[in-house]
Amino acid sequence: MPNRPRVALLIETSNRYGRQLLRGVRQWEHQNGPWALRLVEQGRGATVPKWLRSWDGDGIIARVERRGIAQALRSTGLPVVDVSAAAERSSFPQVVTDSREVTQVALDHFRERGLANLAYCGTPGFRWAAQRGNFFREQVTALGWDLHEFDLAERSPEAELNQLARWLKQLPKPVGVLACYDIRGQQVIEACYSAGIRVPEDVAVLGVHNDVLLCELCDPPLSSVIPDAVQAGALAASLLADLMAGKAVANVAHPIAPLGVATRQSTDIVAVDDPRIAEAVRFIRRDVCKGINVGDVLREVPMARTALERRFKEVLNCTPRQLIERERLDRVRTMLAETESTVAEVAERAGYAHPEYMTVAFKRATGQTPREWRAKHRPARAGDGR
Repeated sequence: MPNRPRVALLIETSNRYGRQLLRGVRQWEHQNGPWALRLVEQGRGATVPKWLRSWDGDGIIARVERRGIAQALRSTGLPVVDVSAAAERSSFPQVVTDSREVTQVALDHFRERGLANLAYCGTPGFRWAAQRGNFFREQVTALGWDLHEFDLAERSPEAELNQLARWLKQLPKPVGVLACYDIRGQQVIEACYSAGIRVPEDVAVLGVHNDVLLCELCDPPLSSVIPDAVQAGALAASLLADLMAGKAVANVAHPIAPLGVATRQSTDIVAVDDPRIAEAVRFIRRDVCKGINVGDVLREVPMARTALERRFKEVLNCTPRQLIERERLDRVRTMLAETESTVAEVAERAGYAHPEYMTVAFKRATGQTPREWRAKHRPARAGDGR
């Protein structure tokens, strides 16, 4: 048998983002390999394992969270691809989540809910968190709005909750809070609970990374921006293959756009002063999987179609038809990722007259068919209809 390239994966297995990166590497390697993969269980930011110093390998994909990790990897003399956004200028080619697109998706999500008061909760000491805050500020101020910002200092859990509660109490309500990642979102929800602030009625909370278990452990469950970590892992594997083949690969960042928002109860709000538009949005969210169209909305909320569309654009920055399609596709993504239903069953449950209609709409929105999207974002299971 030909020798297989030996590749070390220094990626944490302790969170969903890391595991999705690993899945992307595995998918690329399965199609283009084979590689001999070495993976050890570790947390984010773990030190480089001692065995790496004497390891007779060919390449490394790593989360380079600190300078010490970068120095240890450089000392190996091996090709390395960095799948962390910790460094502004990495010593290696980088594959990162596109933070500008993350915050734009978040802003669109809040605007679709009629929220004009917006806030960002970050964490000090992390470049990616500061970057997301900077992008979100730029995008919000471009609309002529103010952004309320807060970096939560690392203290005891009780002190952190008290800090957050004081900040949340003084925010104008209702407000949409973008948390820099899901753990921070969970803390915001807990602080709201301790301060007697309603979620989502007073504070709508949105996280980043869509760690499903963590999001569903929140009360109410946390909405979250979905990164395309599988695609990031696959691109990292492709870049490493080029490096191991002796090809020139620039030490630049390759940003990967997020997939959208996994909508849960923490942002299930209609913060709209116009009662007719609020009722129309509630109707769409409630009955979107019944195959409704704009005509059904007008029968539920009688008014001129031109007036309905004008008010939607003014208040929600989209048309009624666009909101119906976005809500329906959100349900489709959730069912594809979290259920065993076949594509045809998903189409029926989402209110599409034919699976082909859903496939066309889904590919137009995501660039992938439902089967292609499911293959990337959920492990293969026997009999899942893919």
